[in-house]
Amino acid sequence: HYGTASVCVPPCYVKLAHEHLANRLPVCTVIGFPHGYNTTACKVFEAKEALDNGAEELDMVINIGWVKDGLYDQVEEEIRALKAVAGQHVLKVIIETGLLTDEEKIRMCEVITKAGANYIKTCTGYAKGKAEPHDIALFMQHIGPNVKIKASSGMTSIDQGAAFVEMGCDRLGSRLFIQFARELGVE
Repeated sequence: HYGTASVCVPPCYVKLAHEHLANRLPVCTVIGFPHGYNTTACKVFEAKEALDNGAEELDMVINIGWVKDGLYDQVEEEIRALKAVAGQHVLKVIIETGLLTDEEKIRMCEVITKAGANYIKTCTGYAKGKAEPHDIALFMQHIGPNVKIKASSGMTSIDQGAAFVEMGCDRLGSRLFIQFARELGVE
């Protein structure tokens, strides 16, 4: 499995992936993907179904509209609701850094920390923007000790990924990961 922490699949493939991997690699899926505009009730249902089907990690997309409207309490409540469903399973919160101002990113660091999520994640890969060193540095300054960082989207080289790890990222996400692993001789 190339040393990955998990494999992320669409919700409709969670059960198949879980059965195929037979507990050799955790299965992750997305919630509210790709734009985060689902209702909280819908996201909660998606999360419960994913966990019932064998997912061990959830990547939820925040409601960008709520952030833009300054409704941070609603965003926090939604993250709390998803974390309550996830329990001890990993919950990563995707904030779409390319769509947010630095002030909004800082507020999201605070919200995610308070809400108890495990990770802040940069991007889905579907909106403009990609993982940027500036954003990782901002996260490192403003997240709490309970939150880890996943840089995702737009990585084009092993060196770029290594730089993110040096900055403090715990995980990386890239469509080129298998290529990178092979370049490093990992099979």
